[in-house]
Amino acid sequence: MSENNEAQFNLQRIYTKDLSFETPNSPQVFLKEWNPDISLDLNTEVNQIDDNNYEVVLIVTVTVKNGEETAFLAEVHQAGIFQVKNIPEEQMGPIMGIQCPNVLFPYARETMSDLVNRGSFPQLLLTPVNFEQLYMQHVQQMQKEQESEQSH
Repeated sequence: MSENNEAQFNLQRIYTKDLSFETPNSPQVFLKEWNPDISLDLNTEVNQIDDNNYEVVLIVTVTVKNGEETAFLAEVHQAGIFQVKNIPEEQMGPIMGIQCPNVLFPYARETMSDLVNRGSFPQLLLTPVNFEQLYMQHVQQMQKEQESEQSH
């Protein structure tokens, strides 16, 4: 029997790990003219389960203000279990920081839309996210921090 050394990337499961929805200024917020200011924050957490399985959690936080007041705050932790075998170490960062969030984002987007709808606010459709660009910005930021630590 020959051992299979072929690179493998498989999705095992997608699930919602955590949800939060707050309307701190309701019901008054519903009585005012709707002029939203939307703030989006994205984060990724990677947890190694065993040699070949990783849990990747995409955290999507949306804060919507109407004037000076917070209309709502919604957060979705969309998780997936990914099997990753025989992938070179230098490719693991892009897989965990680009490929996995690309798989998870449509699910997080749908969950977020549903949460906002249940809060009786106008529909919120998050625009697609360029995770490759976000990953490259993160890598550049980490390099700058390392360079500044070394120069001190």
